[in-house]
Order: sequence, then structure tokens, then C-alpha cells
Amino acid sequence: MSIKLITNTEFKDMIRMGSHRLGQNAKFVNSLNVFPVPDGDTGTNMNLTFQSGYQAVNESTATGVGELAQALAKGLLMGARGNSGVITSQIFRGFGKSIVQLETLTAQDFAQALTAGVQTAYKAVMKPVEGTILTVAKGASQAAMRVAETDDDLTEVMRAAVSGAKKALASTPDLLPVLKEVGVVDSGGQGLVFIYEGFLKALGGNLEEGNQFQPDENEMDEMLNAVHHQAVQNQFSNDDIQNGFCTEMMVTLGQDATTSDTFNYDDFRNYLDQIGDSLLVVADDEVVKVHVHTQHPQKVFTYGRRYGALAKIKIDNMRIQHETIVEEQPQSAQPQIDYGIIAVASGAGLEKLFKSLGVTTIISGGQTMNPSTQDIVEAIEKSNAQRVLVLPNNGNIVMAAKQAQQLVKVPTAIIPSKSIAQGMTALLSFDMTADLNQNQENMTAALETVKSGQITTAIRDSEIGTLKITKGDLIGLVDGDIVVSGQDVVQVSQDLVAKMVDSDSEVVTILVGADGNESQAQQISEQIAATFPDLETEIHAGDQPIYPYLIAVE
Repeated sequence: MSIKLITNTEFKDMIRMGSHRLGQNAKFVNSLNVFPVPDGDTGTNMNLTFQSGYQAVNESTATGVGELAQALAKGLLMGARGNSGVITSQIFRGFGKSIVQLETLTAQDFAQALTAGVQTAYKAVMKPVEGTILTVAKGASQAAMRVAETDDDLTEVMRAAVSGAKKALASTPDLLPVLKEVGVVDSGGQGLVFIYEGFLKALGGNLEEGNQFQPDENEMDEMLNAVHHQAVQNQFSNDDIQNGFCTEMMVTLGQDATTSDTFNYDDFRNYLDQIGDSLLVVADDEVVKVHVHTQHPQKVFTYGRRYGALAKIKIDNMRIQHETIVEEQPQSAQPQIDYGIIAVASGAGLEKLFKSLGVTTIISGGQTMNPSTQDIVEAIEKSNAQRVLVLPNNGNIVMAAKQAQQLVKVPTAIIPSKSIAQGMTALLSFDMTADLNQNQENMTAALETVKSGQITTAIRDSEIGTLKITKGDLIGLVDGDIVVSGQDVVQVSQDLVAKMVDSDSEVVTILVGADGNESQAQQISEQIAATFPDLETEIHAGDQPIYPYLIAVE
């Protein structure tokens, strides 16, 4: 059956089937990890993100596809978890923006919307990396556009998008050396393929034979012994804030503009990017909202006035101790605290340690369960603080934290900590008398002074470099890379520390997880002390899941 238009009915079915197919395969996507550690969570993150979008669509009373797409984008934005979830939300944010006025979609409309989604996602990532979900989204959109030029059947256009996505997914090992080394594909891209396959099925298309699988545990182990995967989104990094004035404005386009120039989003954003950093520009047909850190706030306002009236402006001098912002509070409200410090952690011991270091709010989460953008937004808004620092403590949470930063009014800085050890070390550099920018700079710099080690159990046979790992072996990771393996936890821990220690090392800290014990930790400490007598060793209860021992070397 040929489908010429996507109405609200077809669109809702597409989102429902996309969510369903991703959900069916989330466990499989989680397991696609070249490292045999029990914390793959790309599938979980994308599934929860897309479920949030589907719920928003399902609850919407809109009758036009354009309005439903806005509901989808909002749901995805607020539910985004992990880097893969954040990028997925941006793909469909751009998709929705391109069709906001449309009641139904033709094949051409749909293909163009896919292309707009790709453009938005690439802009959202500061340093786009090919060989990731971005590449897969681009492959799908390009294939859809080619078919839509000559065919108005939406089923065929969607079939082409799925085919293009799969071809792009197969190319990811050739684009990223880390994937090429083990001959694998990107998990975020695989998740997007599942979403698009759901779209195709909703439009009446049949999936190719061999794609309709739900591997059981034994089948999954067999598949993964042959094909492994590394989640590569942790290659995205965050730039340090270097400019001293946090500057915000809202421009009402066309109203009292000082020039007759036509507003162009890319030109506007590029100009501001040249005079500042931490830039966010959100625009529609009527209003432009800007957040930027710069040394030249007046240049920002003068440029904004070219295109319209400044409905709201704000400058915070982040290099002085005195804050000039005066917040009105209800008489019954508790006095605001100066700094709110939010950290992500899982485990009663870790929560206690973080609070002892000055953290005011703990978001429960980390490996296997990344908090959503909404979770972080709510923590910031409920912090009752004049300014907030956020420590994600996991590389897969940093993007969600930065996205939350853009959605709140409270001045917020993200310390891009990628491990528990980094988070704790950063807190030692916190200065209550310093401004937000200075604390962010100092705490971010401190991240480089600590090495983070993890001990866990391999969940399958694998080969990492020269290491031959058997399911059930103990493995040791340094900053995310597997470097040692063995059967004896004391020896593996000793070997791990030997990989981490250098001439500047002074202290080794052991955090005992839920599957570790104090007696064993003491043996590890004694062995380290015997081998490295110049190092101090400390033991703390962490109660963290998955990793019996976390070991930090500073």
C-alpha cells in the first residue's frame, strides 16, 4: 500500500513503533560494548529518552503533525539521558522545527525534516565526531532525500532512510580508529537504526530478513564473541569557560531594530561565538534568547539591538566575589544559600563522602542508570542556591548536564568530571569565596591531577590488546581502558595501581563497593604499601554497585 501523506495518526504510530522496537532491543544495544564490563547503557539511555518523547506525543491533543513533532522534541529534551539520548533529542528537535507549521507531511517534507534534524544535531555537538550516531543520522537523511526527489511514496522514502542508516552504521569502523581496531559499529547509531526500523514498520514496510531478532542470553554471548562494540560518545569533550561576564539577553525580532538587516541564525551565532564561549542561541520567528560568557557584554547587546528590542538583559561579573543579582523571595522562603553543589553518585558511602566534601544535593545514578536532563534541571531548580556547580562524575552524563544548564535560570557551571575520583578531587579545589567562573576553572583543572581505577568482573570472553580475558575474570580499568586482568583481586588491584603510579603520585584511595569488603580492601592496601612505601593509602566505604573497588591515585 502506497502512503502519500503522514497525518497525525501515522505520525503517532511511527513514534509508538519506533519506541517499541528500540525498547525490544535496548538490552542488545547495551551489550554492544567492546569492553566486557557490566555497565553498557547506551540502549537504556536511548530507550528511556525515546519513551519520554513517545509519552509526550501520546498525551498531546494536537491534530497537526507539526505540533505533535514539537511535543516529541520537548519530551525528548526533558527525558534525555546520556550522550546518545541528548543527541537523539537534538535530531528530533531539528526535525520538529522544520515542520512546525505543517498539518501533514509529504515525502519531500519528511526527507527535508530528517535533514534539518541532522543539521541541528551537528550544531549541538561542539566537536562532532564521525563514526557515531551523527554519521548514521546523516546517512539516513541523505538516502531519504535522494528517493524523495523522484518518489512520493513515504514507505519507500522511509525504506531508503533505513537502508542509508544501516550503510552508514556499517561504515563507522572505517571512520573511527578505535572502532576499526576491533571491527565494530557504534551503539548509538545502532539504536537510531532500530528507531527508524520502527518508523518503517508503522508505514507498512517489512523489515529485511535477519533484522527481526530478539537474541536470548546464549545467542547474545555468541554474537558478542564475534562482534564487539565500544560506545564512542565519551570522545565528546567540553571547553573550559575563559571569559568573565555571564551575559544574557532576549531580543524581540523586528521591534525597534537599529538596522534593517534580516536576522540569520547562523550569522548571528557565528558572530557571538567569536567574542565569547559557553554560547547558547535559541531562536524562533519572534524571539532570540542568548546566553554567552564574554569579556565584552556591550558588544553582545549592541549586536542584538541590530535585530530588535532587548526585552531582557543580564550581566554577572564572575570574576568578583560580590554578586549583584537580587532575587525576590516569598517572605516564608528559606534564605538562599550562596553555592549549591550537585553531584551524581550511587551508593550510601559515596553519598556520605560527597556530602562531607561540601556537596549539597546528590542525584542518585551513574553507571547503568544515567539521570535525565529533567532530573538535573529539577536538582538545580530545587537547590535554593544563587549559583550552582554540577559534577556529573560520569562521561556519559556530561552532555545531559550541559543541556540542563541551558534550561535553567540559575547561574550554573558544569565541572566535566568523568569518574567518582575526579569528582572528589575537584571538590578539594572548591573555594567558597571565589566566583562561579573561577571555581569552574580551578575545579576543572584539578581533574587532570587524579587517575581513576576500577575493578570489576568480565561478563564474557574477550581480547583487549594483548590481554586475553575469560568470562568471570577480574579486570582493572584506568580512566575507562582495560589494562589488567586476573583471578586474584589483590594481585589485580596491585597490577592496576602499578599502571597508575608515577613520580608525582602521593596518595592512593580505595573505595569499597557493595560487592567488596573491608578485610579484602585492607589486604589490597597492605600490598600497595609494601610495593610503594612512599605512597599513603586510604580506605573508605563507597557501597557503589558494579565495581567492588574504585581506586584513585593522586
